[in-house]
Amino acid sequence: MFGYIVVNKGELKFREFDVYHSYYCGLCRALKRRYGITGQLTLSYDMTFLLMLLTGLYEPKTREYECRCAAHPLEKHLARENGLTDYIADMNLLLSYYKCRDDWEDDRKLHRLLLAWRMEGRIRSMGAEAREKAQAIQSLLEELGEAERQESRDVDLMAGKFGRIMAQVTLWRRDEWAGVLDAFGFCLGKFIYLMDAYEDLEEDIKRGRFNPLKERFGTPQFEDEMQTILTMIMSECCRYFEELPILENAGILRNILYSGIWSRYELVRERRRREKAGAAGGTLREGRRSGEDGSAGEAAEGGAGE
Repeated sequence: MFGYIVVNKGELKFREFDVYHSYYCGLCRALKRRYGITGQLTLSYDMTFLLMLLTGLYEPKTREYECRCAAHPLEKHLARENGLTDYIADMNLLLSYYKCRDDWEDDRKLHRLLLAWRMEGRIRSMGAEAREKAQAIQSLLEELGEAERQESRDVDLMAGKFGRIMAQVTLWRRDEWAGVLDAFGFCLGKFIYLMDAYEDLEEDIKRGRFNPLKERFGTPQFEDEMQTILTMIMSECCRYFEELPILENAGILRNILYSGIWSRYELVRERRRREKAGAAGGTLREGRRSGEDGSAGEAAEGGAGE
Protein backbone atom coordinates (compact mmCIF):
# COMPACT_ATOMS: atom_id res chain seq x y z
CA MET A 1 0.00 0.00 0.00
CA PHE A 2 2.57 2.58 1.12
CA GLY A 3 5.52 0.53 2.34
CA TYR A 4 7.00 3.07 4.74
CA ILE A 5 6.04 1.51 8.08
CA VAL A 6 8.44 -1.44 8.10
CA VAL A 7 10.91 -3.10 10.45
CA ASN A 8 14.64 -2.67 10.42
CA LYS A 9 15.25 -6.41 10.08
CA GLY A 10 18.95 -6.15 10.81
CA GLU A 11 18.24 -4.77 14.28
CA LEU A 12 15.67 -7.41 15.25
CA LYS A 13 16.34 -10.68 17.04
CA PHE A 14 15.36 -13.80 15.08
CA ARG A 15 12.52 -14.51 17.49
CA GLU A 16 11.21 -10.95 17.18
CA PHE A 17 11.15 -11.16 13.41
CA ASP A 18 9.30 -14.49 13.60
CA VAL A 19 6.65 -12.86 15.79
CA TYR A 20 6.37 -9.90 13.43
CA HIS A 21 6.05 -12.19 10.42
CA SER A 22 3.39 -14.30 12.18
CA TYR A 23 1.11 -11.25 12.47
CA TYR A 24 1.76 -10.52 8.79
CA CYS A 25 0.76 -14.10 7.91
CA GLY A 26 -2.33 -13.91 10.11
CA LEU A 27 -3.43 -10.71 8.38
CA CYS A 28 -2.81 -12.33 5.00
CA ARG A 29 -5.03 -15.29 5.88
CA ALA A 30 -7.75 -12.99 7.21
CA LEU A 31 -7.72 -11.01 3.97
CA LYS A 32 -8.05 -14.21 1.95
CA ARG A 33 -10.83 -15.56 4.17
CA ARG A 34 -12.83 -12.34 4.02
CA TYR A 35 -12.05 -11.05 0.53
CA GLY A 36 -10.39 -13.85 -1.44
CA ILE A 37 -7.28 -13.44 -3.60
CA THR A 38 -8.21 -9.80 -4.22
CA GLY A 39 -7.90 -9.15 -0.50
CA GLN A 40 -4.53 -10.86 -0.30
CA LEU A 41 -3.19 -8.62 -3.05
CA THR A 42 -3.66 -5.64 -0.73
CA LEU A 43 -1.57 -7.06 2.12
CA SER A 44 0.88 -4.52 3.58
CA TYR A 45 3.49 -4.24 6.28
CA ASP A 46 2.04 -0.84 7.21
CA MET A 47 -1.16 -2.45 8.45
CA THR A 48 0.76 -5.27 10.12
CA PHE A 49 2.32 -2.58 12.30
CA LEU A 50 -1.09 -1.18 13.18
CA LEU A 51 -2.35 -4.67 14.04
CA MET A 52 0.57 -5.20 16.41
CA LEU A 53 0.13 -1.73 17.92
CA LEU A 54 -3.55 -2.23 18.75
CA THR A 55 -2.90 -5.80 19.90
CA GLY A 56 -0.26 -4.53 22.31
CA LEU A 57 -2.64 -1.89 23.65
CA TYR A 58 -5.84 -3.93 24.01
CA GLU A 59 -4.27 -7.37 24.57
CA PRO A 60 -7.03 -9.47 22.94
CA LYS A 61 -6.77 -13.23 23.14
CA THR A 62 -4.52 -14.21 20.24
CA ARG A 63 -4.65 -17.56 18.47
CA GLU A 64 -1.36 -19.02 17.29
CA TYR A 65 -1.32 -21.76 14.66
CA GLU A 66 0.86 -23.24 11.95
CA CYS A 67 -0.06 -23.04 8.29
CA ARG A 68 1.19 -23.35 4.73
CA CYS A 69 0.54 -20.91 1.92
CA ALA A 70 1.37 -20.31 -1.75
CA ALA A 71 4.39 -18.24 -0.77
CA HIS A 72 5.72 -20.98 1.58
CA PRO A 73 4.24 -24.26 0.30
CA LEU A 74 6.91 -26.66 1.53
CA GLU A 75 6.99 -25.93 5.24
CA LYS A 76 4.63 -24.73 7.90
CA HIS A 77 5.07 -21.36 9.53
CA LEU A 78 3.47 -19.60 12.47
CA ALA A 79 0.49 -17.24 12.11
CA ARG A 80 -1.31 -15.15 14.73
CA GLU A 81 -4.87 -13.81 14.67
CA ASN A 82 -7.12 -12.14 17.20
CA GLY A 83 -10.25 -10.01 17.41
CA LEU A 84 -8.44 -7.09 15.80
CA THR A 85 -7.22 -8.94 12.72
CA ASP A 86 -10.54 -8.72 10.86
CA TYR A 87 -10.82 -4.99 11.61
CA ILE A 88 -7.31 -4.37 10.25
CA ALA A 89 -8.12 -6.51 7.21
CA ASP A 90 -11.11 -4.26 6.50
CA MET A 91 -9.02 -1.11 6.87
CA ASN A 92 -6.27 -2.62 4.70
CA LEU A 93 -8.78 -3.24 1.92
CA LEU A 94 -10.32 0.23 2.23
CA LEU A 95 -7.01 2.09 2.01
CA SER A 96 -5.84 -0.10 -0.86
CA TYR A 97 -9.08 0.58 -2.73
CA TYR A 98 -8.65 4.34 -2.46
CA LYS A 99 -4.97 4.05 -3.43
CA CYS A 100 -5.97 2.13 -6.58
CA ARG A 101 -8.51 4.81 -7.44
CA ASP A 102 -5.86 7.49 -6.93
CA ASP A 103 -3.39 5.64 -9.18
CA TRP A 104 -6.06 5.44 -11.90
CA GLU A 105 -6.88 9.14 -11.67
CA ASP A 106 -3.19 10.13 -11.67
CA ASP A 107 -1.75 7.79 -14.29
CA ARG A 108 -4.70 6.03 -15.90
CA LYS A 109 -3.30 2.63 -14.91
CA LEU A 110 -5.97 0.26 -16.14
CA HIS A 111 -4.93 -2.65 -13.91
CA ARG A 112 -5.36 -0.41 -10.86
CA LEU A 113 -8.87 0.55 -11.98
CA LEU A 114 -9.76 -3.12 -12.47
CA LEU A 115 -8.43 -4.00 -9.02
CA ALA A 116 -10.44 -1.13 -7.49
CA TRP A 117 -13.54 -2.36 -9.30
CA ARG A 118 -13.02 -5.86 -7.86
CA MET A 119 -12.68 -4.40 -4.37
CA GLU A 120 -15.86 -2.34 -4.56
CA GLY A 121 -18.08 -5.39 -4.18
CA ARG A 122 -16.06 -6.57 -1.18
CA ILE A 123 -16.42 -3.17 0.47
CA ARG A 124 -20.20 -3.27 0.09
CA SER A 125 -20.20 -6.58 1.98
CA MET A 126 -18.42 -5.08 5.01
CA GLY A 127 -20.13 -4.69 8.35
CA ALA A 128 -21.74 -1.47 9.56
CA GLU A 129 -18.67 -0.31 11.51
CA ALA A 130 -16.35 -0.68 8.52
CA ARG A 131 -18.85 1.01 6.18
CA GLU A 132 -19.05 3.94 8.60
CA LYS A 133 -15.27 4.21 8.51
CA ALA A 134 -15.39 4.01 4.71
CA GLN A 135 -17.79 6.97 4.56
CA ALA A 136 -15.58 9.04 6.86
CA ILE A 137 -12.45 8.19 4.85
CA GLN A 138 -14.24 8.94 1.57
CA SER A 139 -15.26 12.37 2.85
CA LEU A 140 -11.72 13.17 4.00
CA LEU A 141 -10.24 11.98 0.70
CA GLU A 142 -12.61 14.27 -1.18
CA GLU A 143 -11.30 17.18 0.91
CA LEU A 144 -7.74 16.13 0.13
CA GLY A 145 -8.53 15.78 -3.58
CA GLU A 146 -10.10 19.25 -3.70
CA ALA A 147 -7.02 20.78 -2.03
CA GLU A 148 -4.80 19.00 -4.58
CA ARG A 149 -6.89 20.29 -7.48
CA GLN A 150 -6.41 23.79 -6.10
CA GLU A 151 -2.67 22.97 -5.97
CA SER A 152 -2.27 24.06 -2.38
CA ARG A 153 1.36 24.58 -1.39
CA ASP A 154 0.56 24.52 2.33
CA VAL A 155 2.55 21.40 3.19
CA ASP A 156 1.31 21.14 6.76
CA LEU A 157 -2.31 21.51 5.67
CA MET A 158 -2.00 18.81 2.99
CA ALA A 159 -0.18 16.37 5.27
CA GLY A 160 -2.73 17.06 7.99
CA LYS A 161 -5.61 16.06 5.74
CA PHE A 162 -4.08 12.64 5.21
CA GLY A 163 -3.23 12.55 8.90
CA ARG A 164 -6.95 12.76 9.68
CA ILE A 165 -7.52 9.72 7.46
CA MET A 166 -4.94 7.64 9.31
CA ALA A 167 -6.37 8.83 12.61
CA GLN A 168 -9.72 7.35 11.56
CA VAL A 169 -8.06 4.02 10.76
CA THR A 170 -6.05 3.93 13.99
CA LEU A 171 -9.03 4.74 16.20
CA TRP A 172 -10.56 1.32 16.84
CA ARG A 173 -12.61 2.24 19.93
CA ARG A 174 -13.75 5.49 21.48
CA ASP A 175 -12.42 4.81 24.95
CA GLU A 176 -9.85 6.26 27.35
CA TRP A 177 -7.06 5.81 24.76
CA ALA A 178 -8.99 7.37 21.87
CA GLY A 179 -7.35 10.78 22.21
CA VAL A 180 -3.81 9.41 22.18
CA LEU A 181 -4.52 6.98 19.34
CA ASP A 182 -6.14 9.76 17.31
CA ALA A 183 -3.07 12.00 17.76
CA PHE A 184 -0.70 9.11 17.05
CA GLY A 185 -2.52 8.17 13.84
CA PHE A 186 -2.64 11.82 12.77
CA CYS A 187 1.15 12.17 13.07
CA LEU A 188 1.77 8.84 11.39
CA GLY A 189 -0.46 9.85 8.47
CA LYS A 190 1.37 13.17 8.08
CA PHE A 191 4.67 11.32 7.92
CA ILE A 192 3.36 8.85 5.31
CA TYR A 193 1.94 11.65 3.14
CA LEU A 194 5.14 13.69 3.19
CA MET A 195 7.34 10.64 2.61
CA ASP A 196 5.24 9.71 -0.40
CA ALA A 197 5.50 13.25 -1.76
CA TYR A 198 9.25 13.33 -1.03
CA GLU A 199 9.90 10.03 -2.81
CA ASP A 200 7.73 10.79 -5.86
CA LEU A 201 9.01 14.31 -6.51
CA GLU A 202 10.99 13.69 -9.71
CA GLU A 203 8.28 11.49 -11.20
CA ASP A 204 5.53 13.99 -10.29
CA ILE A 205 7.47 16.87 -11.87
CA LYS A 206 8.14 14.82 -15.01
CA ARG A 207 4.47 13.85 -15.39
CA GLY A 208 3.07 17.22 -14.36
CA ARG A 209 1.30 15.81 -11.31
CA PHE A 210 0.51 17.74 -8.16
CA ASN A 211 3.09 17.59 -5.39
CA PRO A 212 3.13 20.10 -2.50
CA LEU A 213 6.94 19.98 -2.36
CA LYS A 214 7.57 21.06 -5.95
CA GLU A 215 8.40 24.69 -5.15
CA ARG A 216 10.88 23.67 -2.43
CA PHE A 217 12.64 21.00 -4.47
CA GLY A 218 16.04 22.02 -5.80
CA THR A 219 16.63 24.78 -3.25
CA PRO A 220 19.90 24.53 -1.28
CA GLN A 221 18.07 23.94 2.01
CA PHE A 222 15.51 21.43 0.69
CA GLU A 223 17.06 18.20 2.00
CA ASP A 224 17.87 19.60 5.43
CA GLU A 225 14.43 21.19 5.67
CA MET A 226 12.68 17.90 4.81
CA GLN A 227 14.78 15.96 7.31
CA THR A 228 13.85 18.47 10.02
CA ILE A 229 10.13 18.34 9.20
CA LEU A 230 9.98 14.55 9.05
CA THR A 231 12.02 14.21 12.26
CA MET A 232 9.73 16.60 14.13
CA ILE A 233 6.62 14.72 12.98
CA MET A 234 8.03 11.32 13.97
CA SER A 235 9.29 12.67 17.30
CA GLU A 236 5.74 13.73 18.12
CA CYS A 237 4.39 10.41 16.87
CA CYS A 238 6.81 8.51 19.12
CA ARG A 239 5.88 10.70 22.08
CA TYR A 240 2.25 9.64 21.72
CA PHE A 241 3.31 6.03 21.32
CA GLU A 242 5.20 6.15 24.60
CA GLU A 243 2.02 7.36 26.36
CA LEU A 244 0.29 4.08 25.49
CA PRO A 245 0.68 1.26 28.07
CA ILE A 246 2.07 -1.24 25.57
CA LEU A 247 4.28 -4.05 26.82
CA GLU A 248 3.64 -6.89 24.36
CA ASN A 249 6.01 -6.67 21.40
CA ALA A 250 7.01 -3.13 22.40
CA GLY A 251 10.55 -3.79 21.19
CA ILE A 252 9.34 -4.62 17.68
CA LEU A 253 7.11 -1.55 17.59
CA ARG A 254 9.97 0.69 18.70
CA ASN A 255 12.22 -0.87 16.07
CA ILE A 256 9.70 0.25 13.44
CA LEU A 257 9.05 3.73 14.81
CA TYR A 258 12.60 4.67 15.71
CA SER A 259 14.48 2.91 12.91
CA GLY A 260 12.55 0.97 10.27
CA ILE A 261 10.35 3.89 9.29
CA TRP A 262 13.44 5.76 8.06
CA SER A 263 14.56 3.01 5.66
CA ARG A 264 12.89 4.37 2.54
CA TYR A 265 13.87 7.94 3.43
CA GLU A 266 17.54 6.99 3.62
CA LEU A 267 17.33 5.12 0.30
CA VAL A 268 15.73 8.08 -1.48
CA ARG A 269 18.14 10.61 -0.01
CA GLU A 270 21.16 8.45 -0.89
CA ARG A 271 19.89 7.97 -4.45
CA ARG A 272 19.54 11.73 -4.90
CA ARG A 273 22.99 12.29 -3.43
CA ARG A 274 24.55 9.84 -5.90
CA GLU A 275 22.66 11.33 -8.84
CA LYS A 276 23.74 14.83 -7.86
CA ALA A 277 27.36 13.70 -7.46
CA GLY A 278 27.20 11.93 -10.83
CA ALA A 279 25.77 15.00 -12.54
CA ALA A 280 28.43 17.22 -10.97
CA GLY A 281 31.14 14.78 -12.04
CA GLY A 282 29.81 14.74 -15.59
CA THR A 283 29.79 18.54 -15.73
CA LEU A 284 33.35 18.66 -14.40
CA ARG A 285 34.55 16.15 -17.00
CA GLU A 286 32.84 18.12 -19.75
CA GLY A 287 34.56 21.27 -18.53
CA ARG A 288 37.94 19.57 -18.53
CA ARG A 289 37.43 18.20 -22.04
CA SER A 290 36.40 21.64 -23.27
CA GLY A 291 39.48 23.15 -21.67
CA GLU A 292 41.74 20.54 -23.21
CA ASP A 293 40.18 21.03 -26.64
CA GLY A 294 40.60 24.77 -26.33
CA SER A 295 44.27 24.44 -25.32
CA ALA A 296 44.96 22.08 -28.21
CA GLY A 297 43.27 24.43 -30.63
CA GLU A 298 45.28 27.39 -29.35
CA ALA A 299 48.50 25.40 -29.65
CA ALA A 300 47.66 24.38 -33.21
CA GLU A 301 46.87 27.97 -34.16
CA GLY A 302 50.09 29.16 -32.57
CA GLY A 303 52.10 26.55 -34.47
CA ALA A 304 50.50 27.51 -37.77
CA GLY A 305 51.31 31.18 -37.17
CA GLU A 306 54.95 30.39 -36.62
